[in-house]
Amino acid sequence: MLETTIAGSLPKPFWLAKPKMLWAPWAQEGEALAEAKRDATLLALKEQEDAGIDIVTDGEQSRRHFVHGFLEEIEGIDFNRRVAMGIRNNRYTAEVPTVTAALRRRRPAHGTEAALARARTTRKLKFTLPGPMTIVDTIANAHYGDRVAMAMRFAELLNEEALELEALGVDVIQFDEPAFNVYMDEVKDWGIEALHRARAGLRCKTAVHICYGYGIKANIDWKASLGREWRQYEEIFPALAKSRIDQVSLECINSRVPIELLKLLDGKEVLLGAIDVASEQVETPEEVAAVLRRALEFVPAERLIACTNCGLAPLDHAIANAKLQALGAGTALLRRELGQG
Repeated sequence: MLETTIAGSLPKPFWLAKPKMLWAPWAQEGEALAEAKRDATLLALKEQEDAGIDIVTDGEQSRRHFVHGFLEEIEGIDFNRRVAMGIRNNRYTAEVPTVTAALRRRRPAHGTEAALARARTTRKLKFTLPGPMTIVDTIANAHYGDRVAMAMRFAELLNEEALELEALGVDVIQFDEPAFNVYMDEVKDWGIEALHRARAGLRCKTAVHICYGYGIKANIDWKASLGREWRQYEEIFPALAKSRIDQVSLECINSRVPIELLKLLDGKEVLLGAIDVASEQVETPEEVAAVLRRALEFVPAERLIACTNCGLAPLDHAIANAKLQALGAGTALLRRELGQG
């Protein structure tokens, strides 16, 4: 009851990559980079365990970006053919690579770090992958007839990767789909179908993470434009409730998401964001417990999991670690209150 986890990413230490930025350049190369990635993964695991996190991740320490870490091992993508493209319905512009030929995996993208993490923790292990809709919203298409066809092909490749991760002992496979909060009609038309293709044959728990983005300026400015209530979840939660995905990870603390929308996820496990990734203010355990307590009005305790709003990657390392401690301590506080401590 009331387990804890994180959305996925943690800040990279300075000896691995430039701190406090997305797409940070690596600080090492060759075997030194491989060793630094291993060390950073072990540090991420230890810090989560010390904070009382029950379902840990590798912290995404071995990838520069949550989407492109997977894409680096996909044949058919030209990383030298970069174009400026609007991301998340033109919320911001990024230089993205281009799909120029039929897609296939060269080799597993994340098997090394997943195997390392599995060997070094006895806790439940979650591994995150980009979702098909978010991938096609983050890459240019010069080969497939339309983005749906390309998304379905990426879903097949994600499924290959996910099945291998499960075989390594991963307990939860999470697909990150921030695009679900932007293209709500497409979610219902083909986005959930693509997720079903990506999770086909998996016996482990599956999750989809849908938030309002990292705490970067473009996302903060977008949130400020959304009005008094953020009701994007209202459009997609009923469809997700009918889906074959086990868990839904969502943003809550310091957001304008009406808490009663949680009741639309009846039957699903809810990973509730109780840590704000867009603020350097560290939450108190009492604040974390208060967010979770409100959610219990709409989600049974046995289906509620305390989480972060999104990834912590762009934050200062010490601040992110303090937020992990608050997440663990706040959830433990509520467990004791419910007689489960």
